[in-house]
Amino acid sequence: EVRLSESGGASVQARGSLKLSCAFSQLSLKRLYMAWFRQAPGKEREGVAGFGKGEITYADAVKGRFAISVEASDVDAGNGTLYLEMNNLEPEDSGIYYCAADSWVGASARLKVHAYPWWGQGTQVIVSS
Repeated sequence: EVRLSESGGASVQARGSLKLSCAFSQLSLKRLYMAWFRQAPGKEREGVAGFGKGEITYADAVKGRFAISVEASDVDAGNGTLYLEMNNLEPEDSGIYYCAADSWVGASARLKVHAYPWWGQGTQVIVSS
């Protein structure tokens, strides 16, 4: 059973930094497509950063400020951690951040909610001005 679990959310001041983690298990590291999404109150969930097949995609709103990366800890078990390093945070970055995964996602769908069947429970980020 695929499992995703986010952590690292917190309350920070504007222009501060945070690093989110998403521990995953039972994923094929040879066919790994993962992404970070966020959802602010009253808004739709939106893609922030995604990767797959050696390619990384960022939403325009976070380019140059956020960085996605992944680290494998047990290839046989399909375990590892997905990260989202966030710098120069703005109040508009506030929301619940989710990680998502699938064994294949087309390039045009890397930041699309419907493309991912597996999701974590989310971690909250609050950025105050």
